Amino acid sequence: MSPTTVESTACAPGHVTFLGAGPGDPGLLTLRAVEALARADVLIAEPEVLDVVRTHAKAGVTVLDAGTPGRTAAADGASTAVVVPALREWANLVMEAARSGKRVVRAVPGDPGLDTYAAEEMLACASGGIDFEVVPGVAAAVGVAAYAGVPLRDAQGADVRFVDARTASERCWSEVGASDGTVVVSTTLDSVAAAAGELVAAGRKPDTPLTVTVAGTTTRQKTWSATLGTIAQTLKQAKVLPSPEGNRPVIAVVGERSAAAQRDRLSWFESKPLFGWKVLVPRTKEQAASLSDQLRSAGAVPHEVPTIAVEPPRTPQQMERAVKGLVTGRYEWIAFTSVNAVKAVREKFEEYGLDARAFAGIKVAAVGEQTANALIAFGVKPDLVPSGEQSAAGLLEDWPPYDPVFDPIDRVFLPRADIATETLVAGLIELGWEVDDVTAYRTVRASPPPAETREAIKGGGFDAVLFTSSSTVRNLVGIAGKPHNVTVIACIGPATAKTAEEHGLRVDVMAPEPSVHKLAAALAEFGARRRDAALEAGDPVTRPSERRPGARRRRAAP
Repeated sequence: MSPTTVESTACAPGHVTFLGAGPGDPGLLTLRAVEALARADVLIAEPEVLDVVRTHAKAGVTVLDAGTPGRTAAADGASTAVVVPALREWANLVMEAARSGKRVVRAVPGDPGLDTYAAEEMLACASGGIDFEVVPGVAAAVGVAAYAGVPLRDAQGADVRFVDARTASERCWSEVGASDGTVVVSTTLDSVAAAAGELVAAGRKPDTPLTVTVAGTTTRQKTWSATLGTIAQTLKQAKVLPSPEGNRPVIAVVGERSAAAQRDRLSWFESKPLFGWKVLVPRTKEQAASLSDQLRSAGAVPHEVPTIAVEPPRTPQQMERAVKGLVTGRYEWIAFTSVNAVKAVREKFEEYGLDARAFAGIKVAAVGEQTANALIAFGVKPDLVPSGEQSAAGLLEDWPPYDPVFDPIDRVFLPRADIATETLVAGLIELGWEVDDVTAYRTVRASPPPAETREAIKGGGFDAVLFTSSSTVRNLVGIAGKPHNVTVIACIGPATAKTAEEHGLRVDVMAPEPSVHKLAAALAEFGARRRDAALEAGDPVTRPSERRPGARRRRAAP
């Protein structure tokens, strides 16, 4: 492939999808947009939405950054980046890719129908005989207002006017100034006051309520409430302006529906308990997936850092004999104490050409919900999952004693880590079972995270750290250093908390039960109490990382 062109071959014309990527929140992509992205051969995206759409593209997609012609778009290992000539028109680039028989997705912020250049590119495709479609997206003017807690209409059904301050004419300002409806203005941070002045000059009262939202629909969102006459002073007092980042786009909503008293009751997004918190999750991306989703739902920004790497056992013969024993009927039970154990057995099965059918006639136990879900994904439904505590002790509570009348075989296969405790083995033996305790995988300390992450950990750049075991405490401190004293420390249970305290950390949050989801919920409750206390005291709501370094923190209520 040439470094300056998209690969071209003689074939039938392709297809172009003009796709609206919404205002910033990846969750606002439509199902149709995700489907189109999954089939794209070439992805051309504005820089503001490149990360939003690229995660849904297939492996091998060619990625072009439409915002920086002449540069190479950043690409992950599953995609190819292409350098685009600085003077090439994007409409021609879209058509060239389509003429080579490729499926092209042209992604723009918000909705294509409101994009400055999308219509021009569509006309070029129409003139060139290129098939295209339009996948609408959530317009920024609508989506950002919704996330700011500002309804644009209510039962009174007032008019709603949309204005782009960059292109608005004097007549446009006069019309919206004479109206008493809601006005949604797309502008920049340093131009908000000028837009407010235009509206006042056109007839709007200076005391008309106004909200200004920057980075709308993302966890960086910030909204200020003021009036047309006070917005300049409000932004100055908040030390937002003057700023070198004054050209950042904002959505300003003008009208009674944006009044501060009403918005206080409707601000659902920025009032999430962990809104904007940067939370360190010392687990691999695969292990942390559901946990990170739960944190995001509370408004947090999870950052996964693996502290443990999983490797095969040093001597695989024991594991090989045990897996063969499963097939030959050596075992009555197999007990899985982790997702990694499921993965290790599954990989060994695949090595031998086996699948889930090899578990026929064998009872399967899982230590908890996550392990059970990993088994179900493998095609195996567990026969036993603890009804109470999801731990080895909880599993033993429900495990039946060996009965020679009903149990033809008295042996249990226990694939586990090399550093696992002996609790389950001892408990099963006490219940009358013979146990083949087999090392299925080894856990070793992971490599240190990037220097930027290490500095954020030690310098207070994270708002909270979730510790899910004693080993995650020891390993994180070993590979990255001790978290700063402004960082909220959350632990899954007493043993983990004790290890954290032994390493000089003050534990703020502890899960009521040894569950990662209970831990995330406990952190969210801590964040909600912290937010409520600030509001009650009349203080601004801040994140822990925004507090003065070295400031003392109150311990969470038990």
